[in-house]
Order: sequence, then structure tokens, then C-alpha cells
Amino acid sequence: MTVSKEDPGNPEGHMQANDTPTEKAHDIIPSTDTPDPQVSDDDLTVSMSKKKKMIDIARFSKKARVYLNILKKIPFVIIGENINDKKDNYVNLQRQLKQARIPVSYEMYISNAIFYSVISALLGAIIGLFLAYTAILLVGLPETITNLTFGPRMAALLQFKEIFLALFITIVFTIGMGGLVYSLFMIYPGLQASERKAKIDMQLPYAVTFMYALSKGGMNIIDVFRALAGSEDTYGEVSKEVDSIVRDMDYFGHDLRTALSNASLVTPSERFQDLIYNLLTVIDSGGNIPNYFRDKSDQYLQKAEVDQKGFLETLGLLAESYVTAFVAGPLFIIIMGVMMAVMGSGTTTMVYAIIYAVLPVGSLMFVIMISIITPTELGEPKILPTKERLEHGIPAIPKDLEQVFDKNGELVDENEEKVRERTYFERLIEIKKRLSYLKILKDPFAPMLKSPLVTLLLTIPLAIMVIIVPLVMNMDRLYTPSMLIDFIDDKIVLALFIVIIPLSIFHEVKTRRKKKLENSFPDFLKKLASTNETGMTLRDSVKLMAKSNTDSLSREIKKTWHDILWGLGINDALIRFANRLRTQVVTRSMSLITKANESSGDVGEVLMVAARDAASEQGMKRERTMSMMIYIVIIYISFLVFVGVIYVISTTFLSEMAEAGKQMAEAGTQGGGGFLGSFDLEAYTRLFKHAAIIQGLSSGLMAGAMGEGSVMSGLKHSLIMMTVGYAIFTLFI
Repeated sequence: MTVSKEDPGNPEGHMQANDTPTEKAHDIIPSTDTPDPQVSDDDLTVSMSKKKKMIDIARFSKKARVYLNILKKIPFVIIGENINDKKDNYVNLQRQLKQARIPVSYEMYISNAIFYSVISALLGAIIGLFLAYTAILLVGLPETITNLTFGPRMAALLQFKEIFLALFITIVFTIGMGGLVYSLFMIYPGLQASERKAKIDMQLPYAVTFMYALSKGGMNIIDVFRALAGSEDTYGEVSKEVDSIVRDMDYFGHDLRTALSNASLVTPSERFQDLIYNLLTVIDSGGNIPNYFRDKSDQYLQKAEVDQKGFLETLGLLAESYVTAFVAGPLFIIIMGVMMAVMGSGTTTMVYAIIYAVLPVGSLMFVIMISIITPTELGEPKILPTKERLEHGIPAIPKDLEQVFDKNGELVDENEEKVRERTYFERLIEIKKRLSYLKILKDPFAPMLKSPLVTLLLTIPLAIMVIIVPLVMNMDRLYTPSMLIDFIDDKIVLALFIVIIPLSIFHEVKTRRKKKLENSFPDFLKKLASTNETGMTLRDSVKLMAKSNTDSLSREIKKTWHDILWGLGINDALIRFANRLRTQVVTRSMSLITKANESSGDVGEVLMVAARDAASEQGMKRERTMSMMIYIVIIYISFLVFVGVIYVISTTFLSEMAEAGKQMAEAGTQGGGGFLGSFDLEAYTRLFKHAAIIQGLSSGLMAGAMGEGSVMSGLKHSLIMMTVGYAIFTLFI
């Protein structure tokens, strides 16, 4: 019996009632003999032609890679000695390459940087020549350049001014692109090392908890390191750092102390370095290693809480800055710009720039800034491997049963038994595909609930059709740009709603389900720990909890118990439990529990540690949500003030100005071309409606980025604000 990492045909990850472990293709499909399938000459020719093309492409790509690798080594051959002579200038680069885990020597890295910068410089030269040709010969030089004058001695140079300008443009693009690429190569290792540092610092408290739990169960420190190094899917960059320690011992023959010292020298994280330094002291002094890991775990969790408080204060400052700079500020400028334009002493260019450029671009910059300072999100965890595998997906025909053709296109090694076996698999594949299609028809929203971005495959084409089809059908009646804008305006808003509403709904459903499961998970671990303390085994504890139906985890616990009933081991059942939920805290805790269960079987203390770990993470998430709630409310209030002010201006000030302009025009006053002369109330109303919609979309995304650390979580706020702004200017004006 086998347990798959992820069950494509059975997303819930558990056996059905009619599944049997010994089920084979012969048991499912009637054993009827079928004639040897006939293959036409045309099919054979097409098949052979496709295979030949694929082989040719593979050979060409292989040769291209070989030649590219040779070309990249040319700079090293030419200036390699100079690089070695100046190696003291590249000490920082060497350290960053090691910290970023880029498996290239600094000499070859510099050689690659020079190679690609030269290629970019050549490309820049070509672009510069093309732009010079376009500017000088096709477009023509501006008069400020063509009318230049020099003294008598330099006058002869004027006849070559086009050549000088072309050389200048070409040199700028050549040096600019080449220098930019070389600079990016030099900066990249440092950026990569910084990213690894952030991930190590984020995962370190939980990795130390993992080491504490295993060492508390009696596992020696080297085996603890091996277990952590093998848990890369759970502890990421920390596992890679520990793996370097294990590698130094296994492959280079270093003792534990030397391996720890080497790891502390190249790690990008000061916290991991501190952990290793102090661990060396504990080992040398013969101290208690489990107690050391316990204290460090508490210390790093406290540091994480302190870091989060500082982060929340920074978020609050950014929220206040956003409201001031991109809600109140633009509102004031818009009002002033409109008044000046209405009075005839200005233009609407500034207003258009604020609404269509400053608002969206400024909000995007704030969202990017928040994403940069936000602790790196680990995303959805990887599927944990299990000892046994259960295949529920669509199988592939075994290689020994596939058709084999010789050079002439004739079938070889074909017999009745092979044809019959292949036919069984082909029918099994067909049945599995039908079952998968039926599953999709039964639950068509499952892919969207799993990945809300899948909705874009349907909504984006539909949104484009909503805009394009009416536009094409009514093109003959849209004579002026204003008529076109009036016609397409509402269609664009409708298209936005078509795209955003499904995406927001499915994202919220997935997020809320995830939150419910994570909120219930610490209690689940505490219950397991309490039952384990009474003497019950982990298997019996799961059996007892499967009888209850108290929270959102009850269904998943029952599935875990069903897996055990069907013969899976407790560790594999718990891993499948984690693979179904696919959240970081669950995956991390189940990995910890199963490792401890494998090493000692005494998991009572481990369960309590895992429960504390999960409760601490959920507590920090709740603290962020509660702390940011006030700023989300402030954004809502500021948006309502923004919409209210421009609504009042539209319905009072602008309407009065429009009426006054109309009366002046009827009276024949001389203001026809100046004061209130070209005032268009509908244009200003449409402009304000766009401002309300754009501000609503931007403010909503900002609220999501601050409150939940996800731009997609801000879509619900954007929908509310956009609906309010659109409704006000559509229904009441």
C-alpha cells in the first residue's frame, strides 16, 4: 500500500469506502482480449518526425549551453590573474557569495559579470545607434541643437554635429547598459544574502523549538542536526544552514566543534551565529543542551514579539503618512485645481495628473514599501513525504508496456500479453480521467477555492468581452471622444467588478477557512498532550478526539483516524493531515511530532512545545490584526471624507458655477472665452467619479496590505469603497 504526497484524484487525501489496498487494473477492467491496434503509415511518419525534431532541438540546446559556458569563461582566461592579484578587493563579494549559497567561485562570478556586461554594452550600442538614426535622420534635430554657433576656430566642427550627437547617444547607452548589468551582478549576492537572513531569523525560533523537543526526547545533538537538515520543506533556510554542518562532518571529516565554527563564519544571520557560538560554549562546558535550546527558543520568540511591535509602529506611521499624502493632500489639490480652472485662471492638467497618475502610483509605492518591510511570508508549505504511498491519481503506462519502434517505423517486441496489459492500463487511464471530470462537475469551484487566481482565467476574458463587444456594436454612433468616454465608462467599472468580485470571494473563503483551522489547532495539540499524559498512546488519542465534533478540525481528525483504520501508521496519518491543511504552523507541528515519535515515542513534552509554538504564532497574528484595525477604520473614514467633499463640490459649487456660466452666456456677457466660458459640468462630474473609484481601489488595497499583510485581502475593502463611490456619483448626481 502506498500513500501519495498529494492526491490529485482525491484532494481530501483519504480512502473511499470501496477502495482496497490490493486493487489492480485487472480487478477494475473486464479481462477481454482486444486485437493488436493497427498503426497507419501516416501516424508512424508523423510520430517519427516529431521525435526527430525533439532530438534535434535537444542537441541544439545542449550545444548552445556548451558554447555559452565556454564564452563565459573567456574573461576569466584573459584577466583571471588580475582578479586573483586583487582578491583582497573582493573579500566582501566572497563572503556574500557564501552567505547567499551561490555555488560559484568569486573569480568565475566576476568573469560572468564581465561577460554579460559586455553583451549588454553591445546591445546598448545597437540601441543607441538606432535611436541616433531615428532622432537625426527620421525625426530631425531640434532647433536648439541645429542653431548652435562656435568661434572661428571651432566653426568647422558644426558640420559634424550629427556625428558627435550620434556618438554621444551611443556611448551613453553602451556605458549605461553595461555598467547597469555589472552593478546588478555585484549587488545581487548581497540582496540574496539579506533575503536568506530574513528567512533564517523568521524560522529560527521554530527550528530551535524543534531541536529542543528532539534533544529533550533523548536524541543526541548530531542526530538532532541530521533531523533538522532533513526537514528543509518545513524549516527552509535554517535547515540549509544546519545541513552545511552535517556535510562538514560527513564529507570533510570535521568534528562537531569545527563544523559549528565553520557554519558560524559564513551564515548571514547574526541570530544563528549567536546560537552556534553559545552552543559551542555549552558543549565545551558540558552543559545541558536541551535546557539551552529551551532558553534560546523562549528568547527568540520574545525577540520575534519585540520585532513585531516595532513593525506595527512602522505600519502605523505609514498609514498616517498615506492618509495625509494620498487622501487629504490630493483632495486639497483637486479642489484648488478645479476652482482655478472654473475661474478661468488655470487648467485641469494638474487635476488629471493627480487623479490618474499620483493617486494610483503613490498608493502602489506605499503597498510595495509595506511589502518590503513586512517579514517575509513563507507561503504555502511543501508536501511532506510519507513512508508509504497510495496512488489515487491518473496512472501512466509503464515503460515496459509502451510501444517501441525501430528505425523503419516497425513495432518491435510486441506480443499478445503486452498488448493486453497495455490495453488494461489504457482503459484504467480512461476511467480515471472520467472520474476526474465527474469530480470537477460535482465540485466545479474546488480549483478556485484551492487557488483563487484561477478565477482570472474566466473573469478576464469575460471582462474584456463586456468592454469590447458593446464598443464594436455601437462604434458607428460614437462620433466624439467625449461620447466614447461616456459610453465605455460604466463598462470599464463593470469589468473591474467582474474581475475583482470572484477573486475576492474565493480568496476570503480560503483565508477564513485557513484562519479557523489555525485558531483551533493549538487546542487540538493541547488535548493530544493532556490525553497523552494519562498514558494513552498517540494513536488512541487521535481515536478519542475523532469521536468529537466540536470545531472546524473535527472533520480532518476523523479523516486521520480513517487513514489509521485502513492500515497507515500514525506518523503517515499525521503527515497526511498536515498535507491536507497546507499551513505553515500545522506542517511544522506535525513534522516535529512525527520526528519525536520516531526517535523516542515519548511525545507528551513535544506536544506541549508544539502547542506553545502554534499559540505564539496565532497570538502574534491576532495582535497585528487588532493593532491595525484602527488604521483600517481611519482609511475608511478618510475615503468617506474624500468622497463626501467632492460630492458636495459637484452638487453645490460646480452646479452653481455651471448655472452662472449658462446665464452669462445667454446674456451675451464678455465672459465667453474667459471666466466660466468653457465650463463643462458633466466632464467635471465624470472626473470626480473616476477619482472616487480610483481612490477606493487604492485605499482598499492599502488597507489589506496593512491589516492582513496581503494585497488580495484588500480586494474586499476596495469593492466596498468602489461601490460607495460609484453609487454616489451614479444614483445621486
